[in-house]
Amino acid sequence: MTRITALPTEIVRALQDGGPDAHGQVPERSVSDGGANPCRHCLHYIPAGKEMLILAHCPFPEAQPYAETGPIFLCADHCKRHEGAQMPEVLEGAPDYLIKGYSADHRIVYGTGIVIPQAEMMARAEAIFADERVEYVHIRSSRNNCYQARIDRG
Repeated sequence: MTRITALPTEIVRALQDGGPDAHGQVPERSVSDGGANPCRHCLHYIPAGKEMLILAHCPFPEAQPYAETGPIFLCADHCKRHEGAQMPEVLEGAPDYLIKGYSADHRIVYGTGIVIPQAEMMARAEAIFADERVEYVHIRSSRNNCYQARIDRG
């Protein structure tokens, strides 16, 4: 069994409280137009008129060649972290996603990356976990490579 894992609350609270992003900058503040601005903590779209943060995020513990950094959105106000087995709102909207497995030392496990229809994503993640080298799976935008969430063993 697998589960979707949102960004940890302690990381998000530090950013929401004005802490620096992955590039050492204070997150930009903007107002959502109600479009596709997915918060990586509550895993809901940020509603129109609500303040949001735009920042650089690196979902890895330290700098190394495979530690991709890219833009993400967060609710500017404290929000509740996504928990549970249900598919979160932000992962229901796109027709497909890029998923790829990473090892315990946070390196891409070659041969696991695939752009896959959303409806097949979790089943494919289960198959990726059959490779004993895989510790976790990233879900990324298939069009912009933006980090969405992580899939962990349940």
